[in-house]
This record gives sequence, C-alpha cells and structure tokens, in this order.
Amino acid sequence: MIYIFLISLVLVVYLYLGYPIIIMLFSHLRRKRNYQLLELPRISLIIAAFNEEVVIEKKIKNSLALNYPQEKLEIIIAADGSSDKTGEIVNPYKAKGVILLLEPERKGKMAAMKRAVEKANGEILVFSDANNFYEEITFKYLVQPFADKAVGGTSGAKRICDDKDQMSKSEGLYWKYESWIKKNESRLNTCTASAGEIFAMRKVLFKDPQEFIINDDFYLLLSILKQGFKVIYVPEAKSWERISADQKGEIIRRKRINAGRYQALFNGIEWLPWKKPVAIWQIFSHKFLRLFSPFLMILALLSNAWLVFEGYPNAGYDNIQKGLLLFFLSQLGFYLLALLNPVIPQFSGGKALHFPAFLVNSNLAALQGFVSFINGSQSVLWERVKRRNDG
Repeated sequence: MIYIFLISLVLVVYLYLGYPIIIMLFSHLRRKRNYQLLELPRISLIIAAFNEEVVIEKKIKNSLALNYPQEKLEIIIAADGSSDKTGEIVNPYKAKGVILLLEPERKGKMAAMKRAVEKANGEILVFSDANNFYEEITFKYLVQPFADKAVGGTSGAKRICDDKDQMSKSEGLYWKYESWIKKNESRLNTCTASAGEIFAMRKVLFKDPQEFIINDDFYLLLSILKQGFKVIYVPEAKSWERISADQKGEIIRRKRINAGRYQALFNGIEWLPWKKPVAIWQIFSHKFLRLFSPFLMILALLSNAWLVFEGYPNAGYDNIQKGLLLFFLSQLGFYLLALLNPVIPQFSGGKALHFPAFLVNSNLAALQGFVSFINGSQSVLWERVKRRNDG
C-alpha cells in the first residue's frame, strides 16, 4: 500500500508542479525567438455558431473592427443547424463581406468547420467561437510566428473577464497557469495545448478531419505536429470571454472537453506524432496525465487513510507515521476548503479557496468525461452553454 500511495502522490505532484517547473528550466536553455513577418498573410476567420442570436452581432462587429488589413481578412460564419435568428442577424453584414454558411441539418462543430474551410480563401485559418472577443491588435500578433516555415499553427491567450466572484477568479487563475506552461513549451519545442476560440493554422495542413471528433482544437494541434510542424503560443494575441452563467454550465463544458481528451488518448496510435519524442513527452505530461488525475487523487487519499488507520507496519518509524497522519489531515483540509468555497458566502472571495475548488471541480468533470466517453453518451453536437454576457 505504501507504494500505491507514493506513486500516486509523485504523479500528482509531477502533473501540477513538477512538469511545469521542468519545462520552464529546459525552456530557458533555449534562446527566445522573435518572429517578424515581412508581409501579413490573408486570413480566413471561421466562426462556428449554433443558436448564437444573443451574441453573434457583437462578434461580427468585433471581427470587423480588428486592426488588420480588411482586404486580407475574410469572415465566415458557419452556422450549424441553427434554429434561432442567427442567420437573419448575419444577413445584413453580407454587404460588408461577411460570408454566411447556414446548414439546416445539425452535424456538429467539426462538420461546420470543414464546410467553412472548403470556402475559405485565406492561407491562414483562424478558428473562433461566437462568444469570445478579440483585442484590436490580436491578429497582427497571432500571425507573426508563421514567418518561420517550421511553424504550422499558433494559439492565442484565453482571458476570462473578472466578474468579481469565485467562479470567474478560479477560471482566470487556471488560464494564467496554463499560459505560463504554454509559453515555456513553445520556447522549448512546441505548444501542446490550444484554445479553440483563438487557434490559427496553415490552410494546407487542414487534412479533412473526421466529423466524429469531439475536441476539434486538440485534434488539429496533434495533426499539425504529426505532419512535422510546430505550434507556437502567442500570449500577446488575446481573446476575452465570460464564463458560464452557473456551475452546471461549467460542468457541461468541462465534461465535453475531457471526453474529447479521452477520445484522443484512445486514438493515440493514429493521432500522435510518434516521430517527435519530446512532443510525445509534453503531450502525455501536459494533457493525458490530467485524465488520470482524479483516480490518482482518490488513490492517494485512500492509501494514505489505510496507512494511517492500519498503522505503518514497522514500529520503529514513528516519525513516518506522524508524517502520514499530517499529510492525510492536509488532504482532508484541502477537500474541505473546496467544499466551503461555494457553501459559505464570506469565504467566496478568499483566494486561498479558489484553487482547491477549481481543482476538485475540474477532476470531477474529468470523471464525468470518462464516463460519457466510455458509455458513448458524449455527442459531437455541442450543447450551447449560457454565458454571462448573453443578452
């Protein structure tokens, strides 16, 4: 039992702390690169939409206002089976060059993206959602790494609007943590995670993906790596959005993401860039090991409890027994903090509670994602989650 406890503990620490520190140290052995394009490429901005009548006009106005040569920016709205007024709202903007692809039959996000790519004229594709908004200068930053012919894709930074509550603060803190990891990954070798709402790639690398794919952004990133190219994280290219209107919406969103990661893991033989060992190490450390995090945390708690209550078998190790008890109480305290966060209002603003609550909720979503993937209940038809900026 002691080995189960130690292995699960070491893996959890490696996942959340060890790997980020290792990647940071290795990255600083590489010289930081500055990319400079001589000429801005033509971009096709592809916005996948399903019943987005409450935000689609704001999204179009945000896209048209970007500081990028208008003759080099193509905007395509790929409406997937929308039954609301999304099409009616987009129609007047056709006069400004906005292209509407309205498919009555709902087939899923990847199907909508594929239809849009077939119509796209840009050499660079930028994929976006309808509920995120770009800073004015974003695209000029996002395309710079394409000056390097070895770069096949770029990912911008996802930023969360601070609504002064626990949910938005926790989510914002997580994305800052992710940003730190991705910056170091890019500097060392390649970024292995992307934000689907601000992801760019060379059009020639878009290789007709299957429509059963759940996480389009992660699949496309893996496809780029498998074709021998790199993906670079560009923190200066910022996309802003608000979180789900409630915790239920966040769980639905995270469950889908995790189901997509399990799908990628189970299709790893076909999807992964096996000729790139450093990238494989990064992918397993950054993405796939997180899928096992809830199981490892449960094992660490249960094995720790067994060691404490059964007593460490060697009576000469009193200090070890005390250490095991202290660590067990620390684990219980951590989970108690997570439970207190939403229950006791006066604690909701405390930063000390944001991390435990977010980590526990994320791991619960990973478990739900595992169940939905195994039983086949996770559909490729994404469920629109109400956001705080709706209306």
